[in-house]
Amino acid sequence: MKPVLNTTLAILFSAGLMSCATDDPNKRAKTGAAIGAVTGAIIGHQIDGGSGKWIGAAVGALAGGGVGHYMDNQQREFEEALREEQRQHQLEIERLKDDTLKLSLDSEVSFAFGRAEIKPAFEPSLNKLADVLIKYDRTVVHVVGHTDSIGSDRYNQRLSEQRADNVVGYLERRGVSYSRLRGEGRGEYEPRASNDTEAGRQLNRRVEIYVKPVVEGQEERAYEAPRY
Repeated sequence: MKPVLNTTLAILFSAGLMSCATDDPNKRAKTGAAIGAVTGAIIGHQIDGGSGKWIGAAVGALAGGGVGHYMDNQQREFEEALREEQRQHQLEIERLKDDTLKLSLDSEVSFAFGRAEIKPAFEPSLNKLADVLIKYDRTVVHVVGHTDSIGSDRYNQRLSEQRADNVVGYLERRGVSYSRLRGEGRGEYEPRASNDTEAGRQLNRRVEIYVKPVVEGQEERAYEAPRY
């Protein structure tokens, strides 16, 4: 890490802690916010801007033994915040074997057919999702777009990329650090069901959000594209 970055982070950390006077009733919250800001800055500078590759260990990564508990709490808060969306089958939440959380968004609800702009009616749901992501900031968020097979391969690939990019941009505007966000499109190449029926095509039109924990000593894995 460059000396200038070390100095900057030390100043940030000191300034945050100085704001937390011993007689301040909000000391704990302010201290946590200060540490979180510094941790986010450190994590953000571990990524090579040109290659997107991991270049160092992150301070504040989760210790291996605490990952399950951390992701349990995050999953519970997702489920509580997005209970209505799950009830209406607009969103699914799944826990994967490596503690990654997978949230599948129904494209019929979140996007108009053939369009990449997020529907205004779905924005409140993304707001709730963003609030939980901000609270649990020791994770990397991968947004992956998928389409059905209607249209050319090139068109579907571009549409899936645009939808993923728009979700990434929306989450960033809501306050999720851009250093934690990754977006990609996979077009029509990973269908959940047959494209021979409308029901199958509807399942294939989706955006998936993978929330991967940053684990101490294995930080680079959080930034790897999800393959399940």
